[in-house]
Amino acid sequence: MTASSGQPVSLRRTVTTAGLFFFILGDVLGAGVYVLAGEIAATAGGAVWVPLVVALVLALLTAGSYAELATKYPRAGGSAHYTMRAFGPFIGFLVGFCMLAAGIVSVGTLALGFAGDYLTEFVTLPTALVVVVFLGLLAALNARGISESLGANRVATIIEVSGLILVVVLGIIVVARGDGDLGRLTELGTEDHGPLPAVLAGTVLAFYSYVGFETSVNIAEETRDPARSYPRALFGALVVAGVVYALVGAAAAAVIPTAELAESSAPLLQVVTAAGFIPPVLFSVIALVAVANGALLTGIMSSRLAYGMARDGLLPAVLTRLLPQRRTPWVAIIATTGLSLALALTGTLEILAGTMVLLLLVVFTAVNAAVLVLRRDPVDRRHFRVPAFLPVAGIVTCIGLTTQVEGEVWRLGLPFLALAAVLAGLAAWRRQAHGEHSTDKDSEEGSADGSRRAP
Repeated sequence: MTASSGQPVSLRRTVTTAGLFFFILGDVLGAGVYVLAGEIAATAGGAVWVPLVVALVLALLTAGSYAELATKYPRAGGSAHYTMRAFGPFIGFLVGFCMLAAGIVSVGTLALGFAGDYLTEFVTLPTALVVVVFLGLLAALNARGISESLGANRVATIIEVSGLILVVVLGIIVVARGDGDLGRLTELGTEDHGPLPAVLAGTVLAFYSYVGFETSVNIAEETRDPARSYPRALFGALVVAGVVYALVGAAAAAVIPTAELAESSAPLLQVVTAAGFIPPVLFSVIALVAVANGALLTGIMSSRLAYGMARDGLLPAVLTRLLPQRRTPWVAIIATTGLSLALALTGTLEILAGTMVLLLLVVFTAVNAAVLVLRRDPVDRRHFRVPAFLPVAGIVTCIGLTTQVEGEVWRLGLPFLALAAVLAGLAAWRRQAHGEHSTDKDSEEGSADGSRRAP
């Protein structure tokens, strides 16, 4: 959009450091730990907190790259924009498609989490039925409008953070009265994994709990003094989330025997039940709100990303159709929800979570490499600069984590990557054939990850 003078119109800079901090914290402190603590215990043993801390360190490495790029190019955009500037349209489009696929997989993962043990506190229903109804309702709320969806998110974020704090407090009470076992907090490894392989495999799952911080780059353009505010808010939110996650993991492992924890799809509910102070039904409500909120936010992102990519000519144009009154991308919502539904009905919680992490590891590897390449692109604004060894460490750790991804995850993830490569190749060829080079300019309105302002 441009003003009458023909100059590009920038978004208003109204977001403060505190506002950005809480935005990122609310995005990161999502539903992952509510449903995956048991899966981490099954992989890593009783020391659930260790993979959560290791995953935090790895997330901080890549967060440094995002902090530099978001303050160097403070505009609505994201991973695909940075990688397109660094490596050209093929890699940029590939990264955009991986972001879209990761969002679709994540919604499927959370749908399965919603249909698990938390829901059975109220009613026992077939998983398939719950998944279909759950995703249908989320799609309806998404289609109704972004303001209604974000209004629900603000309430849900307060509820889900309160639930995590409650688990930590109850865990301390149980241990203090002598019913817990702190010795489990040092038990690393399982029958299938030694200590080091257990930590690495558990970290792949734990990494899922931190994803979301990468989407915050899209509001850097609306942040006051982004060079100062964005790094502080980003690193601060990740560290706070990491501390909360480590305490939650430690509370769950200390209170619940590892074998029981590993078999549960509602691991934090067991802590509440063991404490005996809070009705399990009440905590189940909190957990279900957290899971639904995570799925709603990710569903919004996925549908708007699909809409933006379609408007850029990267996906079928039918995905740009809007509801006449609501002005929401109803075809994109139906398409992304349908794919999430198919994955939820055919996959498992662990495999879907691992697949999302695999797709994001591809994105994060490209972003870390882009930081180093774009050092050759000086800008006339002050921006955060990360030491060069940190992006290198980010690349190494991302590649290292991919070696810990299970074969079943690769079997699901490789088709997504292959499809992304084919579509990216076609999109890059079309752009080259039409002589489109505007993606190298900051004034560009759209990008491969849907940076054009969708409804």
